[in-house]
Amino acid sequence: MSHLSERPERPAVGVPVAHESAALHVTGAALYTDDLVHRTKDVLHAHPVQVMKARGRITALRTAPALAVPGVVRVLTGADVPGVNDAGMKHDEPVFPAEVMFHGHAVAWVLGETLEAARLGAAAVEVELDEQPALVTLDEAIEAGSFHGARPEMRTGDIDAGFADSAHVFTGELRFSEQEHFYLETHAALAHVDESGQVFVQSSTQHPSETQEIVAHVLGLHSHEVTVQCLRMGGGFGGKEMQPHGFAAVAALGALLTGRPVRLRLNRTQDLTMSGKRHGFHAAWKIGFDAEGRIQALDAALTADGGWSLDLSEPVVARALCHIDNTYWIPNARVTGRIAKTNKVSNTAFRGFGGPQGMLVIEDIMGRCAPLLGLDPTELRERNFYREGQFTPYGQEVVQPERISAVWQQVKENGRFADRQREIAAFNAAHPHTKRALALTGVKFGISFNLTAFNQGGALVLIYKDGSVLINHGGTEMGQGLHTKMIQVAATALGIPPHKVRLAPTRTDKVPNTSATAASAGADLNGAAVKNACEQLRERLLRVAATRLGANASDVRIVDGVARVLGSDGELPWDDLVRTAYFQRVQLSAAGFYRTEGLHWDLKSFRGSPFKYFSHGAAAAEVEVDGFTGAYRIRRVDIVHDVGDSLSPLIDIGQVEGGFVQGAGWLTLEDMRWDTGDGPGRGRLLTQAASTYKLPSFSEMPEEFNVTLLRNATETGAVYGSKAVGEPPLMLAFSVREALRQAVAAFGAAGASVELASPATPEAVYWAIEAVRGVGAPGGSGVPADTSVLSNV
Repeated sequence: MSHLSERPERPAVGVPVAHESAALHVTGAALYTDDLVHRTKDVLHAHPVQVMKARGRITALRTAPALAVPGVVRVLTGADVPGVNDAGMKHDEPVFPAEVMFHGHAVAWVLGETLEAARLGAAAVEVELDEQPALVTLDEAIEAGSFHGARPEMRTGDIDAGFADSAHVFTGELRFSEQEHFYLETHAALAHVDESGQVFVQSSTQHPSETQEIVAHVLGLHSHEVTVQCLRMGGGFGGKEMQPHGFAAVAALGALLTGRPVRLRLNRTQDLTMSGKRHGFHAAWKIGFDAEGRIQALDAALTADGGWSLDLSEPVVARALCHIDNTYWIPNARVTGRIAKTNKVSNTAFRGFGGPQGMLVIEDIMGRCAPLLGLDPTELRERNFYREGQFTPYGQEVVQPERISAVWQQVKENGRFADRQREIAAFNAAHPHTKRALALTGVKFGISFNLTAFNQGGALVLIYKDGSVLINHGGTEMGQGLHTKMIQVAATALGIPPHKVRLAPTRTDKVPNTSATAASAGADLNGAAVKNACEQLRERLLRVAATRLGANASDVRIVDGVARVLGSDGELPWDDLVRTAYFQRVQLSAAGFYRTEGLHWDLKSFRGSPFKYFSHGAAAAEVEVDGFTGAYRIRRVDIVHDVGDSLSPLIDIGQVEGGFVQGAGWLTLEDMRWDTGDGPGRGRLLTQAASTYKLPSFSEMPEEFNVTLLRNATETGAVYGSKAVGEPPLMLAFSVREALRQAVAAFGAAGASVELASPATPEAVYWAIEAVRGVGAPGGSGVPADTSVLSNV
């Protein structure tokens, strides 16, 4: 066991505790960025001037009518930018664009004494547009050859030999839609400038350091002249990793030019129409199996809908390629990726960051091919699991492959899998118009940023004379419980009760150059940095305690807030120890740092070891489908998930549950629609509210929901033996989609291969049922089975 993963006596980590802000959340006392407006004097309100066309060059922008509106103070345009008019890391996202690139693009911002004055002022701004043809769908962009960014290619083995050795070869396509983050708190920023010209921005951002960097270069300032703070977020899910920067820059620019605080908060419709989504994908694939159903070769081309700018599309596509294998060994593979440029919002990070898109492709393949191979889908998946000594297509060895089988078998046992399959078969035989199905899928998800430089974290820990402790770290809290875990880590490392530790809001002037709270690496990076800082302090305090107790420092332990000598009755309470250290002029603050070791990644060759470890999980989902309507319900879900040795079990179980439900929403409910016609609304987002965009709610929760954390699962390379939990559980929801596929198949002839849309809405399920009812021979879509071909609907 490594020093990083070793736990001391009676640790605070591993104890189930409530979220540190739980009481504040449920009582409404928790403050979010926009709540701070009411504590700030003379605030101006910002409102966007949106152009409701999908694409066009601005030929005239007249702001004078807005200035005539009572209460309007100023209109911000590109001419006001003292620095660089760009909010993207790829320099392709002008804050104030000269060309409208999507329906609802903001071209200027109006500042008003009230939000209503700013809204009326924005409506008065006159924009003339030379409208241009727009590419709205992914298919349109592919046909037009509209692409941007890198085109990675991942190769392993000999693809031609792999197909030549295959007894069965299938081809097919898959299209799946975007997903809206729909965090409870929309994008928000509050900026002011102090008497020395220091710009201070409160932002709902997952990446304060990058927000700081963007604000600074828009304003033409150095980073040390800009401070960004994130108190907490009302959800992020990746949607606040890159997208908050431009909004923060607008607020900061307004504050700099007017000398007054500026508040920018998008309403729900603005947030939906102006901010990016999960990338929708198109996949074309060819796969070969041997006579026993083991994968021999995969040839796949993935195309992501990037929207109008690159944002994070390149690393999203890279991660999709890295996760197309999921839990399966593919000895020969060629997988390519590209990014389509469309006239829609710029798609961005979303929980899983391309991993779910890649995994969905292989899971869809397995679900569609199993009947054609004459195998139960569960058996086909098991036959292809990674085993000891095998490598991913990008060249990383899969260590701990036994955990893939461990979580799988535990789900089978916990969920009475075999017994329930027999019960379901009996039910289906007796019910011609209602069918049930039980599907089991697994997850292998790599943890670390694909860009190696991002795998670092920092912390600042302060001990005050009264023994209280304040910790600062670079991670942000979006409801996921990161701050709770960091308090437990600090208490464990110092040997004190958690109530003596308080956590400060995340600020760029406390911990600089931080990475985004993303890639499920928040606890790994920041926890190790907090531990490092606390260990520096503990070593200093052990020497002080040793002197007071007349012992060697190596024989002193601090447990439960008391320093004791091994084998002796001598002890020194924590508060007394800290006070003694102060009078001995011992430094009671420390900066901690951590860098993830053992990572290597060559993007050009698309090979290396980009991940510190893999998180594993398995889920069995049982569904019941109505053959008349396609409506369905999730009867039961059983999950076993590998989080290593949990830092905070209640937090982790909540993350598994939430991730699963969000994944099920993406795969079965959340049907994002755009106006693709040739009328005046072309490019408009049609699902602009919860009334038209269906989100998972209580009615979509599994009727029985069992979540178990894998035991005896220490991860020796991570802080206190834990593993990441934020993203991997989302992909457990593949089990719901695969159960729906199997339930649909039960309405048709035996051996039917079912093509299922994604999202698999009740409407899509209904049409899939109609399709299988019309199939006479096995083959899926009317194609004879012996051709070994799948054709997409």
